[in-house]
This record gives sequence, structure tokens and C-alpha cells, in this order.
Amino acid sequence: MRIIHFADLHLGVENYGKTDPATGLSSRMGDFLKSLDELADYALESRVDLVIFCGDAYKTREPTQTQQREFARRINRIASNNIPVFLLVGNHDLPNAIGRATATEIFDTLAVKNVYVASKPDIFKIPTASGAIQIAAIPWLRRSALLSREDTKNLNLEEINRKMQEALTQVIADKAAGLDPALPAILAAHVPISDARVGRGSERYMAIGHEPAVLLSNIANPAYDYVALGHIHKHQVLSEKPPVVYSGSLERVDFGEENDEKGFYVVEIVQGEGGKREVSYQFHPVSARRFLTIEIKLEPEEDNPTAAVLAAINSQRENIRDAIVRVNISLPAALDGQVRYGEIHEALKEAHNAAVNRDITRETRARLGSRTSENITPLEALNAWLETQKVDQERRKILLEYGQKLMDSY
Repeated sequence: MRIIHFADLHLGVENYGKTDPATGLSSRMGDFLKSLDELADYALESRVDLVIFCGDAYKTREPTQTQQREFARRINRIASNNIPVFLLVGNHDLPNAIGRATATEIFDTLAVKNVYVASKPDIFKIPTASGAIQIAAIPWLRRSALLSREDTKNLNLEEINRKMQEALTQVIADKAAGLDPALPAILAAHVPISDARVGRGSERYMAIGHEPAVLLSNIANPAYDYVALGHIHKHQVLSEKPPVVYSGSLERVDFGEENDEKGFYVVEIVQGEGGKREVSYQFHPVSARRFLTIEIKLEPEEDNPTAAVLAAINSQRENIRDAIVRVNISLPAALDGQVRYGEIHEALKEAHNAAVNRDITRETRARLGSRTSENITPLEALNAWLETQKVDQERRKILLEYGQKLMDSY
């Protein structure tokens, strides 16, 4: 049995994009859909048995009609070719109020063939071309789904999170107890695991509300052949027996994910000797939009700062083409006026999106001991400055005389 595991599409992230003249849509939306198309192509060409999506189809809880249409087109393309698709609800898929529909509930409402939606903890038995498989679903759960008002009465936030962690752990254990050991089983969960490595970018603040993390030991249950996770954007394997795996996001969101490879996992479950199932998995990268940072530090003695910046850019010419690029220039204030920024932007024209950021360092003013501007005269300040510049006594006397004449004339 061959299964695709992916998560965290976040369709609707449009930062660093531009309008596509052919469609009128953000070019970044095209990036995310292109990655999803690569996954769909692989699913159809390899004739996988099942596709599991572990939550967060969209950036926001209320996606646009266009975003929903484009996501549905790709899911329907897979499902209509007799490949079941399992959709788990993530925190970004939940509506703002209880009682409203989730962003992926439309598939259930229309009873789309071969599409299964999990908006609450449950066990799904899904027929595939290679036999039946069980999926224990743990979608993102609100506090109200885990705890009653009485449970949280008079508790502080830390105590509430601890109770939520305990309740979520119990839900996971209950689903494991309800599995049929004769069938392959996967746990699909949209949860944060305490041992997971979180990216450095917007993922840290894209979370909605506080997140009680689950202990790895409580989710790596041997009742499961594979644990498919969503919510963390960095793909990673947290455990081998059973494999506990975050597939990561399918496309880069920002520069915090610049060096992260993006893609999906292909999981194989085979019947081994003595009826024991054996599991293997492999990460398949997609051609996600490249992010590139170019760091440049200009020294005060640089005689041609523009040429120095252009040389650094030209050394990355192949990587710049079609990438989202930022050039960070650190330079002294005296050089800033000498940099021809128009030429720098022209050198970045092959980038999909480019920004030039300046970090200007200014000389620290000479200290005047314990004296301040309120208790020192302009002439005394001039004399103190001339001393710091090591101007000789005779010349300092002449400059002070001229300074006095200037002040007397006003």
C-alpha cells in the first residue's frame, strides 16, 4: 500500500507576490497551486492508494471562493481517478464561531466520492486499491471540545493548557484502543509535538490561540503503523518505531523557511514475514519558489560601494532568477549617499520579487565627559570636539577665534 502524506498548504498566503496578468490572481497563489499540482501528478502517475492531508488547507478561516475552487479542483482530480483523499481539519480551517461550517466541510456536504473529511476525532475505515486501511483522526480541537467550563473554572492559562494536554492525550489513546489489529492503521493528527523543531519565520505567529503540546511518547503508539502529522512547517521525523512524521508545508511562506526543503512523504506499508507489517517512507521535494538572502557589509574605506554591492549580486546571478530575494546592506552613513540604488534594483530585475534593505551605522558622537548640552556653551563644545580630533594647539586657537566671530555675527 502506497500513501502520500502532506499538510499545511496555507492557500492564500500572498506575501512577496504580484498580480498575474493572465489570471488576475496573485503569483504566490500560483506558486502554492503549482506545488499541489506536482503532488497530484505524482499521485496519478504512481497510482498511489491513498492521499492523506493533515490540515490547514488555507491561510485564513474564511478563504475566498477562488481559493476554495482551486483547492477543490486538485482534490477532485485525485479522487475522481479512484484514489481516496482524506482531509483533516487544522486550526486554520476552523470557523470563528461554533456552529459554522469548516472550510473543507463542503466535500462532506456534497458527498464527493472518495473524499473523507475529519472534523472531529474518529476512526475511518477506507477502502483502497490495495485493501482497507484504518485512519484514526485527531483534527485540531478547540478548548471547548476537550474541556467543559467547570473543568477550567478558576484555573490560570498554564493550568488550562495542562488539562487540555491531558485530555488530548486521552483522546489519542482512546482511538488507538478502538483499532482492528488485523488492518494497517495510521494516526492522522494536526497537533504540536513538544519535541518538534519549529521554523524561524511567520510560523511562530501564524498559530491561532495557545497551543498545548503533546508529548512524543504519548503519540508514538505501537498500535499505529505510521503517524502522519500536520501543523509544523519544517518536515521532520520524530520517531522511527512507529514513524512519527511532520510532512511540513508544501510551499515556502517567508524567509524563515528559506533553507527548508518543501514537499511530501510517500509511505509504503507491506505485509512482512509472520503477518507483521513493515513500513518505509521517503520525502519527495517539490519545486517550491526559492527564497534568497544576500548579506553585504561595506567598510568605511570602500571607494566604490555600488560596484561592491553589484559584485555580490552577480555572484548569485543563477540563484536570483525567479527567486524572492532580499539584499541586506550594512554600511556607514558616509557611504549611503554614494550608493546608486537604481543600478542595484536593475541588477535584481530577474528576481520574482526583490527588496533592498539598508542597515546604516552612524558614528558615535564624542563624549564630553560628564558635561551635557544644557551646561556647555557652543564654543566649549567646539573646543572639546577639536581636542578629540587631535587638532594642534595653534590651529585650535585660530579655529576657535573664527567660531567666536561666526557666533557673534548672529
